[in-house]
Amino acid sequence: MTNQEKIVLSLARSPLFELAQELKARLTSFGGWEMPVQFIGISKEHEAVRNAAGMFDISHMGKFTFQGKNLISQLQFLVPSDLNRLQAGQAQYTVLLNPQGGIIDDIIFYYQGEDATGEQRGVMIVNAATTDKDKAWLLQHLDQNEVKFQDFSPKKVLIAVQGPKAVSILQTLVQKDLTSVKAFGHLEATVLDKLAFLARTGYTGEDGFEVMVDPDVGLELWRSLLNAGVIPCGLGARDTLRLEAAMALYGQDIDDTTTPLEAGLGWLVHLDTKRDFIGRSVLERQKAAGVQRRLVGLQMQGRNIARHGYQVLSTGVVVGEVTSGTLSPTLGYPIALAYVSTELATVNQQLEVEIRGKAYPAIVIKRPFYRSKNRVSH
Repeated sequence: MTNQEKIVLSLARSPLFELAQELKARLTSFGGWEMPVQFIGISKEHEAVRNAAGMFDISHMGKFTFQGKNLISQLQFLVPSDLNRLQAGQAQYTVLLNPQGGIIDDIIFYYQGEDATGEQRGVMIVNAATTDKDKAWLLQHLDQNEVKFQDFSPKKVLIAVQGPKAVSILQTLVQKDLTSVKAFGHLEATVLDKLAFLARTGYTGEDGFEVMVDPDVGLELWRSLLNAGVIPCGLGARDTLRLEAAMALYGQDIDDTTTPLEAGLGWLVHLDTKRDFIGRSVLERQKAAGVQRRLVGLQMQGRNIARHGYQVLSTGVVVGEVTSGTLSPTLGYPIALAYVSTELATVNQQLEVEIRGKAYPAIVIKRPFYRSKNRVSH
């Protein structure tokens, strides 16, 4: 057996893996999983999500549930965002922080409110490659006498249905009115007459839902959406879509060494609340003194693509590094995210990116690169 064959055998597979094989998807390894990178082609899948509807098997994402009378106060210490502001049916995109203010992971916490006994319930979706790390961190810091934690990661299918026609198509399979759910809203409802968790969230910059169901329901849902004309999409289109929307990819644009203030996620940091949280003192000092670097959007001035790890230059001097880059299918020109020195992180700043030993011109532009006209409000 070759080393490559051993790697493939060690990779986890989604319950929908065989459906991807039936559709002759090209496969790749990602975060310890064997995943479809594309089905009919990245550009066609990207276009389907921007103009109609596409679906992604995101079952590899970590899925945690919580229950306890002091759930919110327990979680508050682990994130810089004020979770007390959440009403039942609302969610918060936020980050888990280490003591240095670095990002352990970016997550979404969905608050489900209190049950009849007064216990608070919630769902947290985390990144695939960090699921074990996040779980260990949460269990280390939560009082398990007060909060019941469950890891549903291997037991549930998660399907993202995204695009301007996504909600209307999904509605045909759901009894409750989906149009009444605001962005980052969520609910429990029946999908194909089976209980499901549905959230109006996504990673594409378009409107849509992420649907969490049991594996057998997931198989039926995937086939039903396919029959309704929804285009299966892989990791390739997921990456170009999220980059156009300037959504961070953990492990590239953000990681344990980057703080929310450096990453342009200052809106997640609620220092106006008096509560303490892990990393607060670091972020307070950083906000007072100013950060040394910032994540910015770049537009290349030619057709050359700035890739992850390429150096950013100013007058021949290295001033930063590209974290993500692609040729934008929607915009038709190369875009990138990069960390650069704060003094150079202003819109219209002229910079260069070194590609194969040669410097090519780039300009700092506003993020997101693309903003959908179809997005619903919070």
